[in-house]
Amino acid sequence: MSESNKGEKINKDKEKHPSDEEKKNEVSIEEKLKISEEKLLRALADSENQRRRFEKEIREAFDFGGYNFAKEILSLLDNLQRAKKSIQEDVELKKSKEFNKFLENIDIIEKDLISTFEKNKIFKIDCIQKKFDPNFHQAMVEIEDDETEPGTIVQEIQSGYMFGDRLLRPSFVGISKKKGKKNDK
Repeated sequence: MSESNKGEKINKDKEKHPSDEEKKNEVSIEEKLKISEEKLLRALADSENQRRRFEKEIREAFDFGGYNFAKEILSLLDNLQRAKKSIQEDVELKKSKEFNKFLENIDIIEKDLISTFEKNKIFKIDCIQKKFDPNFHQAMVEIEDDETEPGTIVQEIQSGYMFGDRLLRPSFVGISKKKGKKNDK
């Protein structure tokens, strides 16, 4: 037999009869089963976590799917209210005999829009005479007032809104502060 044939025969014999060291390194069937079981449990846990994540995303999509639309539509209400105020302050329009009818129609549109907001969980933040809260309010101006506790909202510049439990837009407000003492010299 040649040297190369002898080497091949030895390798084939090793494959048929593993040495003691190879037997120690070989994983038993029980250990393989345990490893496979752990992998299966991890895979099941991962799939359960993913299922929960998807369910949460679906709930949020239903609850807050209109969030961006609601944020955009607020400008419609703002513009309607500004138009109403502008019309009420116009001296020439007040002389018109149709003035009150026109204002009534604007009021009806405004009430319908607010009603639609409320049906879709969009609510105005009530802030006048409340304590300033930076989570819901944005201070635009400080107003000197000795009769009101400092940090109390005394003016609403622009209404804030909630969309369910989420802040849609903060209220832009004026808050009270104590009058500064004048130094007479």
